[in-house]
Parts: sequence; C-alpha cells; structure tokens
Amino acid sequence: MTWLDSIHPSFDLLAHLGALAFAYILALPVAWDRERNERSAGLRTFPLVAIAACGFIQATEGITQGNAEATARIVEGLINGVGFIGGGAILVGKVGTKGTATAASLWATGAMGTAVGLGAYDTAIVLSIVTFATLRIMTNFKTEGTQGQTDNDE
Repeated sequence: MTWLDSIHPSFDLLAHLGALAFAYILALPVAWDRERNERSAGLRTFPLVAIAACGFIQATEGITQGNAEATARIVEGLINGVGFIGGGAILVGKVGTKGTATAASLWATGAMGTAVGLGAYDTAIVLSIVTFATLRIMTNFKTEGTQGQTDNDE
C-alpha cells in the first residue's frame, strides 16, 4: 500500500488525467470551428466544458459506483448546468435569434465530457465527429433567405 492508497483507495491519477485529456481533445474540433467563425464561445470555453463535465463524473464516481440513480442525478445536474451556460450564448434581438448553434454545441460538448467520464468513449467520439460535421457541413445547406431570421449563428 502506497501513501496514495491511504488517501483514497481508488486513486488513479494517470487514468483520470487520460480521460480528462481525451475529453479536452474531443472538444477541440468544435472549439476551433466556433473560434474560427468568431462566436461567443471558442477555444477556451468548449474544452473547459468538456473537462468539467468529465471531472464531475470522475469526482463523484466513488460515491455513485453501483448506484444508477445517483449517477443519473449527477448527469441530470450536468445537463442543466451546461444548458444554463449555453443559454448565456443565445441572444434574442429584433432581427432574430443568434447563438443557438453555439449553445447546442456547448451542450453536445458537455455530453462528450460526460460520456468520457462514464467510460463511453465510443459515444464521445461519435458526438465529437457529428457535432463538428454538423457545424461544418450543414452551413453549406442554409438557404440565403433564412439567414438572419431565426438563427444567425451559422
């Protein structure tokens, strides 16, 4: 038994660092897209949301292990918290609503971090790919007439 085991029996610094780094890396493509398009959230915000969500899951795994209801409550709190952050990215004006794609991207990034924290790496990877692809590819399908009317975030 090492001194780290006496602090906390499941102390595994490398595993936690690896998961946090993975969540951070998965958030970078989305962060880059938002930064590149000069949105209200970008290269700092998205990775922080991902690692915070992952960190909350990891920080509570000792008390939620084997208790699906407790884990569900932590995830529910993350969903609400990240939704609140995303709500701050949305601006409603006379011309239309702006920031909804950034808010949705923040929510997806929170889901990525949560998935990594829960060990669902495949889900996190798919979320990262689909979110980035949606931001990049779907912009090409927006019609000229709808820009500025409802979601000027693209």
